[in-house]
Amino acid sequence: MAVSPGFFDRDFLARRDEAAVELMDGPDADLGMLWRTYDRFRLVNRFVSNQRAVYRRWVRPRLSPIVTRRVLDIGTGGADLPRAMLAWARGEGLRLEVTAIDPDERAIAWARRQPAEPGLVLRQVTSRELADAGERFDVVTSNHVLHHLDGHEFGALLADSERLARGGGLAVHGDIERSRLGYAAFALGTLPFARTLLAGTFIRADGLTSIRRSHTATELRAVLPRGWRVRRGFPSRLEVVWSAGV
Repeated sequence: MAVSPGFFDRDFLARRDEAAVELMDGPDADLGMLWRTYDRFRLVNRFVSNQRAVYRRWVRPRLSPIVTRRVLDIGTGGADLPRAMLAWARGEGLRLEVTAIDPDERAIAWARRQPAEPGLVLRQVTSRELADAGERFDVVTSNHVLHHLDGHEFGALLADSERLARGGGLAVHGDIERSRLGYAAFALGTLPFARTLLAGTFIRADGLTSIRRSHTATELRAVLPRGWRVRRGFPSRLEVVWSAGV
């Protein structure tokens, strides 16, 4: 089925579905499917996450060919975004180190099985643990993490980000914006690949669940702490941004 049976209901996606659970988040998720999901993310995120735009707008302006800058990627999954950023920076002669963290040992285990990437540091740790240890980064980022969090976890992530980027840094957390158009586009756009590229993965089912769990720009503006702002991006993207000293 291309879309949810309730898609044509007037109230479909009117409210965030916090009770919806993504299959890959389950502790009993099939490990083979989970690792295939991480592998395919490298392709899918090029289209749904607009990774190059994130790098160009937020990361590249802070890089230098002389001084190594540090980026933290929270909830990195298979670390496809850090690997892409490191390759782009290296191609431009810019010095970058990316610390990619995830509390899920399955994600870090998969990422560590991949070919070594110069400048990539993989750690099974939380943002709170790094902040408590006094770590500092030039850019703190995440991709498709916010919709996984409840209200307390959301606030904690933003507080951790401020501590980790303190001293002139920047935090930017990218996520999906919930909308009927975005839901339909993902459902229909992934349908031709359901039995090929996406077969044996959680990407299509969990992607639709992610949209149901995600926020709108209006919802985020109503709850963001002082100093944080929301920026809309393409396609159906939101960026929650904080800059030290602003």
